[in-house]
Amino acid sequence: MSDYKHSEVLVSTDWAAHNLNSPNLRFVEVDVDTTAYDQGHIPGAVGWNWQTQLQDNIRRDLIDESTLEKLLSASGISNDSTILLYGDNNNWFAAYAFWQLKYYGHKDVRLINGGRKKWLEEKRPLTADAAGIAPASYHVSGVDESLRARKEEVFAILNGRKQGQLVDVRSVDEFTGKILAPPGLSETAQRAGHIPQAANIPWAQASNEDGTFKSFEDLKKLYESKGITGGDEVIAYCRIGERSSHTWFVLKYLLGFNRVRNYDGSWTEWGNLIGAPIVNEIRAARPELAAAAHE
Repeated sequence: MSDYKHSEVLVSTDWAAHNLNSPNLRFVEVDVDTTAYDQGHIPGAVGWNWQTQLQDNIRRDLIDESTLEKLLSASGISNDSTILLYGDNNNWFAAYAFWQLKYYGHKDVRLINGGRKKWLEEKRPLTADAAGIAPASYHVSGVDESLRARKEEVFAILNGRKQGQLVDVRSVDEFTGKILAPPGLSETAQRAGHIPQAANIPWAQASNEDGTFKSFEDLKKLYESKGITGGDEVIAYCRIGERSSHTWFVLKYLLGFNRVRNYDGSWTEWGNLIGAPIVNEIRAARPELAAAAHE
């Protein structure tokens, strides 16, 4: 992992296994499947539910500072703790938690490369026992708005008021407008398609079969093939900002781009936003198919 620009934010499953009992480490599992943690997790790890603990349950937003402080304190995490995040599906929601923790200023956060998938494949120890964690005291030190894009920043790029590139990390079918969202996911938009000027680079293309991240050279080729070089600010987006946090991690830490933001409003906001321009390739190519898809 030494070829990445910031390899310090990744640890191997082997390193994690040899440091299970390190006093200043806190293991945290965040899964797409919110039942996976109870089925078996890394000994000593706490589980965070992305639906109920990492999102505001009333309005569509991240949890606020005080809620994060309560979550981290209850998880035995203090400001000087090193947080090791991992999860299923190529660390999809582990990366989402990573982005939120960095947004709220936590200094030492890392991902276990390969996440839950690699840990299971290597038959490393699991437990169904609840972690015996002594509560700590956590205080948010500040908010780093440079990591988060709002709709205004997207409009500024589209209107030519600032230089920047957009990366849509959703599936090809979502990007072209064939479907609104992956099957079974409730948060969606009224319109299908993508933001004008966006390059489509599905998030999972950054991972190997075992869930680890691809090499620096392979990642560089992947994004450069779509014109994403890091010369301008890059804004990544998806449906609700979780898949795009994975791409944000790759661009910012593994490739070392200086200016990368995650637009967590993403398509659920943009596709519902009055006056926001979109591109629907399906409708443009076959208007009768697009009409039938929405009947």
